[in-house]
Amino acid sequence: MTKNLLVELGLEEIPAYIVTPAMHQLRDRMATFLTDNRLAFDSIDVFSTPRRLAVRVRGLADQQTDLTEDFKGPAKKIALDADGNFTKAAEGFVRGKGLTTADIVFREIKGEEYVYVTKHEAGQPAKAVLAGIPEVLKAMTFPVSMNWASNKFAYIRPVHTLTVLLDDEALDMNFLDISSARISRGHRFLGNETEIASADSYEADLRAQFVITDPAERQHMIVEQIKAIEDKHNVTVEIDEGLLNEVLNLVEFPTAFMGSFDTKYLEVPEEVLVTSMKNHQRYFVVRDKAGKLLPNFISVRNGNDQHLDNVIKGNEKVLVARLEDGEFFWREDQKLKIADLVERLKVVTFHEKIGSLYEHMERTKVIAEKLADLAGLSADEKADVARASDIYKFDLLTGMVGEFDELQGIMGEKYALLAGEKPAVAAAIREHYLPNSAEGELPESKVGAVLALADKFDTLLSFFSVGLIPSGSNDPYALRRATQGIVRILEAFGWEIPLDQLIAELYSLNFASLTYDNQSAVMDFIRARVEKMMDKAIPKDIREAVLASSTFVVRLQLAASSAIFQKSKEADYKQAVENLSRVFNLAEKAEATAIDEALFENEQEKTLAAAVAGLELTEDMAGNLDKLFALSPVIAAFFDNTMVMVDDVAVKANRLALLKALADKASVVAVFNLLNSK
Repeated sequence: MTKNLLVELGLEEIPAYIVTPAMHQLRDRMATFLTDNRLAFDSIDVFSTPRRLAVRVRGLADQQTDLTEDFKGPAKKIALDADGNFTKAAEGFVRGKGLTTADIVFREIKGEEYVYVTKHEAGQPAKAVLAGIPEVLKAMTFPVSMNWASNKFAYIRPVHTLTVLLDDEALDMNFLDISSARISRGHRFLGNETEIASADSYEADLRAQFVITDPAERQHMIVEQIKAIEDKHNVTVEIDEGLLNEVLNLVEFPTAFMGSFDTKYLEVPEEVLVTSMKNHQRYFVVRDKAGKLLPNFISVRNGNDQHLDNVIKGNEKVLVARLEDGEFFWREDQKLKIADLVERLKVVTFHEKIGSLYEHMERTKVIAEKLADLAGLSADEKADVARASDIYKFDLLTGMVGEFDELQGIMGEKYALLAGEKPAVAAAIREHYLPNSAEGELPESKVGAVLALADKFDTLLSFFSVGLIPSGSNDPYALRRATQGIVRILEAFGWEIPLDQLIAELYSLNFASLTYDNQSAVMDFIRARVEKMMDKAIPKDIREAVLASSTFVVRLQLAASSAIFQKSKEADYKQAVENLSRVFNLAEKAEATAIDEALFENEQEKTLAAAVAGLELTEDMAGNLDKLFALSPVIAAFFDNTMVMVDDVAVKANRLALLKALADKASVVAVFNLLNSK
């Protein structure tokens, strides 16, 4: 007979961004706990609101499955002494399993007898196992935790209630000084505490107290309410997925409504208004059917539609205060001069160990000039890069960016255009921040892409040079994101710039403000970011072999990893890789590079030498791999008929040089002896 289990943890308001991940974490931990304890179940429902996390396990077995497990012990000759008595080794083995020597049997494996014991463990009732639920809750992890009252423990937020029901039976347990019961808290001001009658009545019992426990249902309510407003007012609402998820986790009973603001604020740049509404107030943006911004917003209250007019007025007052700030800074910033702001950057610290923002810009300009040449930019584009490099951080000292830091770069573009800068220069100021997330939007213009690369290169090299190197998950200066941006931009624009050569050139630059250091650590860091771009299905050995190659062009490395992965599915892969691996292993012993044909002693040696001499590899990595694999029979014949490590020093050196010549060419694709051919 199966039952349904409900576990609900009632807390103070959890930060919105944590609610959904925490809900899924509870589900996963509960599933693992039940599986590890041999308690079968059908499925797990999940519930969450700002003040609760809950799961309902459906079809939970009423008892653990029985456990029968065989354990292999020491060999018979070790388990028995000369008199046929059990040794301490045998006694220790069975004692560790909770058994005695009477349980020992001997089984023959490959001609040798070994000790075996079989342990039988009867399944316990579900209730006995479920007593471990507090440990599941205790194991939950969160980005932030807090202590409260005089307690020593830390948790995401103070815990108020714990409800554990097996069908309609309340189970007694304790978690963080909270005893379980069937009490759950209703809506903060519309509802009351209520008793949950059973695991199956959970949603209905709390719905009566104005709490919608199912996040999918709450989301559906919000979307449908917004659509109704759209239809009523003939408008279009931007339902941003991230904002929707945040709003969803701020309310327990959603009611959407539309407010408005004075049309005069529409004279302020749209980005300012949208930022004020979305980022600061969690409002949805309203547009007409043509996409033009309207002086309206959509918000979602945590409650019903009673006294909604007052709620709308309150929200309008709060928004107007933000819009007033935006209007003020927009007006005042236009009185500033770009040159004055750039000059002031000399006393603005980039980082105390690195220097000022102005010095950062100076280094970026030098790097940008080099990159512009390597990327093949036109003379006009190079001029735009140079001008953008001179001023691109100026907007950090404007009032608008000081108040709305999300608008850095965006306002820089607008103020630059107002000041008469070229559109390409202005766009580059905005684009140099891109991408601003792992999968974020990339720069569209070549000028912006070069500036973005240069800024990120100096940021990376500067922080590494002063020892501020990310370790583990710690990356306070977002260097992983910056480096990921570098490799993504290079790949997207098809700029086949060898990163090892470029980095070496950057380290040769002389700056008065900073001397670059820790070059090898930087290269390892960049390799790790390129690896992240490779298909997740590609095995680690292939990724490592490609990253160790002599090619450090992002596009070509990605192509090589993909080509080898596809080849690994073919029948001849193992043999070809083994042959090439043998070449690479021996090539490491080579000291000379000159090949003397007069020292060849057999036809196979001559054939391999001719094949190596005629081997021409291109940027077509799949084609290169085909050419190398085609040499497999030639390589095999060479090794079958030729001893490389002979006593004759000259002959040995000549053969090693031949293998090194092949390895050097093949290393354009990968270091083949790092590949697993098993």
